[in-house]
Amino acid sequence: MTWLENTVQFVNGLLWDYLLLIVLVGTGIWFTIRLKFIQIRGFGEGFRRTFGGLFHHDSDAGNDGMSSFQALATSIAAQVGTGNLAGAATAIAVGGPGSIFWMWISAFFGMATIFAEATMAQQYKRTLPDGRVTGGPVYYIKAAFHGTLGKVLAGIFAVFVIFALGFMGTAVQSNSIASAFHNAFGVPSIVLGVLVALLSLVVFVGGVKRIAKVAETVVPIMAGFYIIGALIVIIANFQLIPYVFKEIVVGAFSPQSATGGVIGATVQIAMKKGVARGLFSNEAGMGSTPHAHAVAKVKHPAEQGYVAMMGVFIDTFIILNLTAFVIIITKSITPDGSLQGIALTQAAFSSLFGSFGNVFIAICMFFFAFSTIVGWYFFGEANVIYLFGENSTKVYAVLVAVCVALGSLADVQLIWDMADCFNGLMVLPNLLGLLALSGMVLKVAAEYPPGTKPDKLK
Repeated sequence: MTWLENTVQFVNGLLWDYLLLIVLVGTGIWFTIRLKFIQIRGFGEGFRRTFGGLFHHDSDAGNDGMSSFQALATSIAAQVGTGNLAGAATAIAVGGPGSIFWMWISAFFGMATIFAEATMAQQYKRTLPDGRVTGGPVYYIKAAFHGTLGKVLAGIFAVFVIFALGFMGTAVQSNSIASAFHNAFGVPSIVLGVLVALLSLVVFVGGVKRIAKVAETVVPIMAGFYIIGALIVIIANFQLIPYVFKEIVVGAFSPQSATGGVIGATVQIAMKKGVARGLFSNEAGMGSTPHAHAVAKVKHPAEQGYVAMMGVFIDTFIILNLTAFVIIITKSITPDGSLQGIALTQAAFSSLFGSFGNVFIAICMFFFAFSTIVGWYFFGEANVIYLFGENSTKVYAVLVAVCVALGSLADVQLIWDMADCFNGLMVLPNLLGLLALSGMVLKVAAEYPPGTKPDKLK
């Protein structure tokens, strides 16, 4: 076990401390330049399609796919997880407030990457024999690399997704829910674990229609609930809002000059922690969310690309930012970094809400983590179908439910480290396929520039 732990930590160090930060941000810069700053030019298009869909979406897209809004909701369900409560807190605790600035930078470039991912997922989606639509990186990787190389890279990616998200990732999310409710209400972890597993299984066996319905219902509620709570804390300390921006901007380039700076924090640490946690939270370039965007019912692939960008915007620039603002504005950061993760977030909310702060975060944790379990199951299912066929999904659903139940009891540090490892490894074949299809991304994007009316398509 010690050998395994050391190996996983070594690989994670190589991936998340160096390689992935360069590759992911580099890919974002590449697509930003090639697509002529699509995240700026197409922001209005994405905003209209996203928030217009919030009130006018087709809530019953059938059994074969999802509406555009449902696909985005499923994507956000996976993106907005425990990382939004704990990830930002960890980055701030280690790298100081300046790490949030680098989160903004990574998210900005990530919006271009996720546009390319969603567009290619739509371009190369497949229809199964039973009429259901499926898609994801495995299909555009095979399109990018013909023959054996494409099959091998797609197969490797599929295995990484199934283990990272379907098994290990869902176990960790379940553990987060159980821990939060045990701390807030004293509920035994196994009780929450079994309950979450049963609820998850009910959603899993309902197929794409039930997953879409849960996502489009839960995501607006959970986001709204958390946004209101965070805004109450921020408004109560509104006079310190300029202080928050000063801490973030000054801390990005001179961590020790920021009054909330963490002892030992440097520009390099702030940048590394901010970029890493931002990318891990919004998942741009990781190859996970394209599974949801692939099944959206749209008239042109680029339509969903614009919508996908809003997922990164909502995850990082709204939800993750609110967590960071609450932590900084309440001055909950400890100079020695002793208070980290969810404990730091709880301390920040408790500064205003008192003991209800723990209850509030427990409730948010349930919605955030449960929605992530549903989203990650769906992403894994698409790859199970690719590797083993449609008849394998019921077995997969049961196995994931078992992982959810057991995850509530496990010492999850190694499991979380392994999930990080597989998450990092699945980025590599995904980005290889995406970069190889750069020409196709540009071609498809040019066919549907911002402002195009679907009924004007040829």
